[in-house]
Amino acid sequence: TDTDTDTASSTRSNGDDNDDDLNSGSASPVPSMAFREREEEFEILMVPYEEIENCENPNVTFDDASHSGKTVGILCTRSTDENYIKLWGQQRFDEKYKKYNIDTIWNWSKDSKLRPCGPYFRHCVLAAKSMGKECYNSFLDDTVLVDRLTTVRQYLEEYPQVMETLPPPSLADRYGG
Repeated sequence: TDTDTDTASSTRSNGDDNDDDLNSGSASPVPSMAFREREEEFEILMVPYEEIENCENPNVTFDDASHSGKTVGILCTRSTDENYIKLWGQQRFDEKYKKYNIDTIWNWSKDSKLRPCGPYFRHCVLAAKSMGKECYNSFLDDTVLVDRLTTVRQYLEEYPQVMETLPPPSLADRYGG
């Protein structure tokens, strides 16, 4: 999926030193190499954000001058095939994509009819739902598929069975069962 601002997913730290996705040696969340490799297709940004009223504040702040005193989170954003190759190398791109006749990660046309991967799509929907009603509704109504028209809510109305698409056993814990 893709939103109108080309964001894919986000996470925030609760400051727990046992967090597998973040190196939490400081008050600022820092993506671990495991996180970066798992989300290798995306550009990873540290971004300030404001809490929604009545939400728990994790009190994670950024120490550098550009985000001084602001709560920050990790945002996985749309990238490019060129950035992927620059970061991970042509050989990795060829082994993970070209080998399977996939010529692009990001350059799918609006009329490609590309549809979301069922287990991952389900995982994203469940993650948004776990963040509360406002986040969930924003995800459903503000995130669009590759056609830049179909919202997640519309897709779920047309294909409700996607929510029954369980991940393979090897990914069940990561994708919420």
